[in-house]
Amino acid sequence: MRLLFLLIGLGLSFSSIARAADDITTFRLKNGMDAIVIEDHRAAVVTHMVWYRVGAADEEAGKSGIAHLLEHLMFKGTKNLESGEFSRVVSANGGSENAFTSFDYTGYFQRVASDRLELMMEMEADRMRGLILSEEDVTTERDVVLEERNSRTENNPGALFSEQRMASLYLNHPYGVPTIGWKHEIEQLNRKDALAFYQKYYAPNNAILIVAGDVDPKQVKKLARKYYGRLKASDGITERVRPSEPPQIAPRRLQYSDNRVSQPYVIRTYLAPERNPGNQKPAAALALLAELLGGDGLSSVLGRELQIKQKLALQVSAFYDGLSLDKSGFGLVVVPVEGVSLAEAEDAMDNAVAKFMKDGVDTDHLARLKAQIKASDIYARDSVQGLARRYGEALTSGLTVADVDAWSEILQAVTPDDIMAAAELVFDRRQSVTGWLMRDETEASQ
Repeated sequence: MRLLFLLIGLGLSFSSIARAADDITTFRLKNGMDAIVIEDHRAAVVTHMVWYRVGAADEEAGKSGIAHLLEHLMFKGTKNLESGEFSRVVSANGGSENAFTSFDYTGYFQRVASDRLELMMEMEADRMRGLILSEEDVTTERDVVLEERNSRTENNPGALFSEQRMASLYLNHPYGVPTIGWKHEIEQLNRKDALAFYQKYYAPNNAILIVAGDVDPKQVKKLARKYYGRLKASDGITERVRPSEPPQIAPRRLQYSDNRVSQPYVIRTYLAPERNPGNQKPAAALALLAELLGGDGLSSVLGRELQIKQKLALQVSAFYDGLSLDKSGFGLVVVPVEGVSLAEAEDAMDNAVAKFMKDGVDTDHLARLKAQIKASDIYARDSVQGLARRYGEALTSGLTVADVDAWSEILQAVTPDDIMAAAELVFDRRQSVTGWLMRDETEASQ
């Protein structure tokens, strides 16, 4: 069920950023590092982020999991900091920190009092090019990652099911390889792999600095020059070109049974276009299509038809997240009530979508969704860290600051015809995977 709640959350991905035009400053250092400063003086705190334009989809074939393993290793030592000292210093200064790896990016951040910003920059710049790794460091963290995979994936039937679906949706593109990596490949990762990945990709000309909070942009620029500006750029940074998908000419189906499954469900995912710089309209139409079909539960097309009218579904969802460098996915989910088979749930889902394609967009429903977007713009002001993360995700996925700022207006301009055109494009069964997650009654009864 955690997977379903995540999928539902993705349906709200159209939320955009509201800000005054003079609250953001951008600049680029001579070594190629990009920087964004978002001012917010309501509290004397600052979020300091460094985003690298590299993720799991940039890994060498056979080395899956190296991007995520390196994220762990970045908390080891440098010439100036002992292993683990980075985190101890952040904590001692009353701050919090974290890191994350995605298909398209890897990010690191600290949230501290404003007067501790310089210290964060000094330490983050130090580990950008000065990481020192021993064989023991890599072995220890590799075991940690393997245990993480065991707890989050191997022991979670929904996660195993999701991996199989992604591998089926992407026939050639590395989005079909899990971010954490395949277990048998993680087990083979070593110090040489980690250092090669680090030395190639962790460099100022492959990074974005985002500072958000109670700061002066001029002072941020001065500090950035002092600490990041002295770092040498990497010669290995080139345009991000990945294997592309061949024409998909046949729908795929899969079934996964496990006695640990508490709630069976059916899910279909279609290959879908991503948000592209300067041309976000198709993605905006898909974001609204997902909300119309499966967002906000009972008021959605699937909710009204399958939950209220036919009473055969406990839960429905539609999801689309266009923030990716390459092609994304659009999906539909139905969790049937007890006594309703997955075949019946799938048929009902298909019939509801077919009816939508015939009837078209409910303009009143669309108007309500657009009103919610305006409200979300206002609420977005409350989280400075959330704003910083939105820019980081967008820029490492190939978009620009201007694209991020235009997203709300683009959503507001989407018409019913735009949405129906997007639906016609995305609902191509040849580019889809339909999956059934089932309870293994045989094993469960033993």
